[in-house]
Amino acid sequence: MRFNLKRTALLFTGIVASSQLFAQKAPDTTKTLQPTTNTNYVQPFSPENAFRTWSIGVNVGVLTPYNIIQDKRSMDFTSPNGELGYSAYIKKQILPSFGLQADFMAGKLSGDHAQPNAAGYSPYNGFSTKLNYAVDLSGNFTLANINWRHKQGFIQPYITLGGGIMGYKPTVTVRGGSGGSVTDDQIKEFYIPAGAGVKFNISQGINLDLGYQINFVNSDNIDGYDHGLGNDRFSYAHIGLEFALGPRSKPQLATHNPVNSMRTEYLTEEAMLKNSIQAQQAQLDAEKAKNDKLRADLDVTNANLAKFTVDSDGDGVPDFFDKCPNTPTGTKVDGSGCPLPVAKDVKVYVTEEDRKIVREAIKNLEFDFGKATIRAHSYPSLDRVAKLLVDKNFSLKLAGHTDNIGSAEANMRLSKDRAESVKSYLVSKGANASRIEATGYGETQPIASNKTAKGRQLNRRVEFTLF
Repeated sequence: MRFNLKRTALLFTGIVASSQLFAQKAPDTTKTLQPTTNTNYVQPFSPENAFRTWSIGVNVGVLTPYNIIQDKRSMDFTSPNGELGYSAYIKKQILPSFGLQADFMAGKLSGDHAQPNAAGYSPYNGFSTKLNYAVDLSGNFTLANINWRHKQGFIQPYITLGGGIMGYKPTVTVRGGSGGSVTDDQIKEFYIPAGAGVKFNISQGINLDLGYQINFVNSDNIDGYDHGLGNDRFSYAHIGLEFALGPRSKPQLATHNPVNSMRTEYLTEEAMLKNSIQAQQAQLDAEKAKNDKLRADLDVTNANLAKFTVDSDGDGVPDFFDKCPNTPTGTKVDGSGCPLPVAKDVKVYVTEEDRKIVREAIKNLEFDFGKATIRAHSYPSLDRVAKLLVDKNFSLKLAGHTDNIGSAEANMRLSKDRAESVKSYLVSKGANASRIEATGYGETQPIASNKTAKGRQLNRRVEFTLF
C-alpha cells in the first residue's frame, strides 16, 4: 500500500504534543485517599450525575480500500492505497461498559489496477474517491475498565458497531485514456462500521484512542467500478484524543474503577468503626446495667400480671373478669364470661328474583383476554350479587370453565384463577369468604362444541350456584 506518510506523520506529532500539554501528574497510589479528597472516588451505587458521561473525540488516520478480512486479489482494485482520513464523535456513556456515540468521518480513498471485467479486460488504471462525509450512530462496548492492582484504570479495550449514511464522489482513470471519469452527483449509501481499539488514560478526563474500523458499504460503487458479486468495504486506522465533558471533580464513567471506590468506602468505614468501638463498649456496659434493672422490674410485673391471665374454666375470659365462673366446656360466652343466648335458626329461601340477579352477573361477567382480570363493566352486577350474599347470608359456588385452546394445564389454572378473582371481588364487597367456594374445571366440562367460535365462547364461562 502507498501511504501519504508526510501528512499523517505531522498530524500524529500534533496529537502526541497536545496529549503532553493536557497530561497531569499521576496520583500517588501509595497513600490511602479518603472519600473527600479522592477525585476517583464515587460512593458505590451512586446515580449517573456523579460521573462525567459525555465526551467528544477527534481522530486522524489512514483510509484504505484494503481490510484485514479480504484478500487484495478479490478487490475491485488490487493495489489499494493509504490516504488521509479524519473523524470526530460525541459519546454518551450509559453504563461503565456501554455507550452510544454519533460519529463523523471524511477523507479520501484510492487504488490502482482494476480487476478484469467480464470480457477479460481491465478498464481502469485506478480510482480516487472523495469521502465528503460519513455519519453514523454506533454502540461502544468497553471490554475491561477495572485495574485490580491500582486505584485507577489505565487501558480500556473496546469494540464498536453501528450504522449510518455516507456521501462520496468517485473518480476513475480510464485505461489508456487521459484524465478521469467523474461521477456527476454525490452518491449516498448506507454503511455499517465495525471496529475495535484501545484507549489509554493519559490524564484525568483525557484518553489516547487507537482504533481500527472496517466499513461495510451497501453498494459496489464506492470505487466507481461495479465488479464482482460483493459490496465494497474500506478500513480506517486512526489515532486521536477523547475529552470527557463536565466538572473535573467527577470521574469519567467509562474509565471509573468501582473496585477502588468500594475499597475506599471499606477503609473509611473501618477507621470510623475502630474509633467508635471503645465508646460503644462503654455505652454497652451502661446499657447492660440498665437492662439488669429492667429485667428485675419485669419479673415483679409478670408475677403481678399472672393473676390476670388465669382462666380456670377455659372459656377465654380470665378469672379476674369472669362473672360466671365454672362455665361448661364448649359454651360460647360474652366478654364477662357469661353464656350467650342460643340463636334460633332462620331459614332463608332462594327466590326467582335472587336467581335473576345471579343470571345477570353471569351474563355481564367478562375478563381481559387470557387473564383473570375482571373488566370494569362487570362490577355493577357483581355488586348486586355481593349485596345479596350479605343480606341473606347465602352460600355461593363459583365454577370456572374454558374452551380447549391452549394446554389443559394452562386452562385449568386460568379457570381456577378466574373463579378466585370473582370470589376475591365479592369478599371485598363484604361477602363472607367462608360461604364462597371457587373451583376451576378447565376445559373438562364443555357445554358446546369447541370446533366453532360461538361454541368456544359459550365454554369460556364462570357458573354461579346459589344455595
